[in-house]
Amino acid sequence: MKPTADVYDDYGDRLQSCTTQFRNFGSRTAFEGVVTTVRCYDDNVLLRATLASTGAGRVLVVDGGGSLRTALIGDNIARLAVDNGWAGIVLHGAVRDVELLSRVPIGVKALGSNPRRSRKEGEGEIDIDVSFGEVTFRPDSRVFSDADGLLVLETD
Repeated sequence: MKPTADVYDDYGDRLQSCTTQFRNFGSRTAFEGVVTTVRCYDDNVLLRATLASTGAGRVLVVDGGGSLRTALIGDNIARLAVDNGWAGIVLHGAVRDVELLSRVPIGVKALGSNPRRSRKEGEGEIDIDVSFGEVTFRPDSRVFSDADGLLVLETD
């Protein structure tokens, strides 16, 4: 994978650059792939169900409303994502199991951590446009991520 700085040099203003300053939690800091989205707030049932499906190198972008009240992903869900072929997870929310998560071979970007478990009611939406950090993530767009940040390229 090319560094995001080089990707930006190649595509320029065709890209959106996310201004949210994420932390890296998985063992991979660089990843890219086609976007699938979930919007959920303090409830990870739909997120988990999505990662239980075949990832085929995709990246799950989760709009958790920026909440740090509960964790939406821990090491078990991250391992599920790896087992199903997902390239990465971008979480506008919190994770847990940080030490274990750091050993899972997947890219995970999130705002922070909280040991508190999420609700399990199944509320939320899948495959919709989600926005944060001055970027709109649309299903089937492409995301590029590394230590420098996140870029999004709209596909035709």
